[in-house]
Amino acid sequence: MAGKSDFAPIVISYIACSAVALAVMLGLGLPQPWDALAGDVAATFVIFAFSRRYRNSSFYDAYWSVIPPLLALYWIWLNPDTGANTLRVALVTGLVWLWAIRLTANWATFWGGLHHEDWRYPLIRARAGKAELLADFFGIHLFPTFQVFLGYLPIYAVIRYGQGPLGWLDALAFVVTLGAITIELVADLQLHAYIAKKKQPGEFITSGLWAWSRHPNYFGELSFWWGLMLFGLAAAPQYWLWLVPGALAMTGMFVFASIPLMDQRSVERRPAYAEHMRKVSALVPLPPRK
Repeated sequence: MAGKSDFAPIVISYIACSAVALAVMLGLGLPQPWDALAGDVAATFVIFAFSRRYRNSSFYDAYWSVIPPLLALYWIWLNPDTGANTLRVALVTGLVWLWAIRLTANWATFWGGLHHEDWRYPLIRARAGKAELLADFFGIHLFPTFQVFLGYLPIYAVIRYGQGPLGWLDALAFVVTLGAITIELVADLQLHAYIAKKKQPGEFITSGLWAWSRHPNYFGELSFWWGLMLFGLAAAPQYWLWLVPGALAMTGMFVFASIPLMDQRSVERRPAYAEHMRKVSALVPLPPRK
């Protein structure tokens, strides 16, 4: 586990990137939400600089959950007189903060420290060869920033354009989003409880939610972004063209990148996992196949 000294550079880097982002958003005078995108990119440059300084791209890991709730507050502060439905804004903001606090706390609790780096990052850099610097910046840092920005555009739609009354789609969005956070929480707790037990070589978790899905934590995370999309559609359905791509991009990342990589690694390390893949759903929790 990480020591207190390990967190100091992380905290400094996120204070610095937040300050730079705010300066860019307020200083450039760009229209909304492009000001937020510019600040987001500037903040990513700061985190990338820390990643290179410490030779650890996992500096970026917490960016996923730290930036969305801060941007939600920024958009609320910037748009006090839009007439947006205050209950919808409160629901979305509260859920985003609940998700962010839980996910960040989970990362901080089980982070291995400055010597620990996500195993996928060295693989990406190694495959890039001489272009490893570009792969590090664009593949590990900047591309996810754009992806997450698309994912939380529905928050902006709720705050800026969500003047209408609550309806059935808001209710569905609330159930999906809160359910997603709950699923992710339960899956992570079950996984960490399993990891804490003594195991035989080659074993892997097959109980709880993990008996019905090989990646229930991914299912919860993905469902969260779909829940935000539903909130955005409930608030401003006329802007569906830029509200839907975020959830679709998240789906593509999990289905075509994250899950195949994790499954391949599990098969290489645990031979029985291939049979487990045949029986158990990759993402959506379903009864195991016989």
